[in-house]
Amino acid sequence: MPRAFTPKVVTANHLLEGDVIYLTAQDGWTRDLAQAEVLTDEADAQLRLLFAEQQPTTVVGAYLADVTPGTTGPEPAHFREDFRRKGPSNYAHGKQEAERHV
Repeated sequence: MPRAFTPKVVTANHLLEGDVIYLTAQDGWTRDLAQAEVLTDEADAQLRLLFAEQQPTTVVGAYLADVTPGTTGPEPAHFREDFRRKGPSNYAHGKQEAERHV
């Protein structure tokens, strides 16, 4: 028996900057997971992924990532996705440094 489809977002890395980005319902890209389009239908999710993959001058490595509902929008369902959105862990600057001082 196949597993039930769980909510997902389309994620990738920005081609030039390398940042983690998410596809929005308006066909744009955002660095804020809370603004990402949450996909609850498997067929729609596959179509949105194909749309993302057709943007090789903007994104690289597009795929579907599981999410769960959160108080401010979708939240990563797996620690890998939470880790990705925080940026590189081997630098003491950038996103991770900013979070340390919040």
